[in-house]
Amino acid sequence: MRKTLLVAALFAFAGSAFAAPVTYKIDPNHTNVLASWSHFGFSNPSLNFGQADGTIVYDADKVSASSVQVTLPLTGLSALADQFYDHLTSADWFDAAKYPSATFKSTKVEAAGEGKLKVTGDLTVKGVTKPVVLEVKLNKAGVQPLAKRAAVGFDATATVKRSEFGLGNYVPNVSDEVSLRITTEAIVPKAE
Repeated sequence: MRKTLLVAALFAFAGSAFAAPVTYKIDPNHTNVLASWSHFGFSNPSLNFGQADGTIVYDADKVSASSVQVTLPLTGLSALADQFYDHLTSADWFDAAKYPSATFKSTKVEAAGEGKLKVTGDLTVKGVTKPVVLEVKLNKAGVQPLAKRAAVGFDATATVKRSEFGLGNYVPNVSDEVSLRITTEAIVPKAE
């Protein structure tokens, strides 16, 4: 009888241990933060904020205990043309010399259906912080085969108004609304 109670207690403890939030490190090699907009109606260019650095805390059983914090250094900005990169990082746009990175820090995470989340947080660009809501889809949670450690992957979308962040040049000819598409993979860090 005691063995049965002991086994039951161990299973109960093990179940609660797996239900705890897990902290993952964002993998910059498998993370893209793409921004796209309309350029005078002729094209819809995009750029990638690469070199993402941050953490995702994910609790599948209690998503409200989840969070995300990411820094996007403007040195990782990829505009697919050197001249365009120089233009975007100049004082006319992102002013990378004065504001070297953009950041996002969640303030609330909510379930939004099977495998879906709504992540509300503060986006800071050019020293201006505004609330943003990300519509998020869980791609997969499990063991990443190459790293042999627990990993999660998400896709997310949002729309922001660039003028709210001091990036309003040429509005409305160049669209004020910028579509954000994010894909990220994050892995539990190696034990030290």
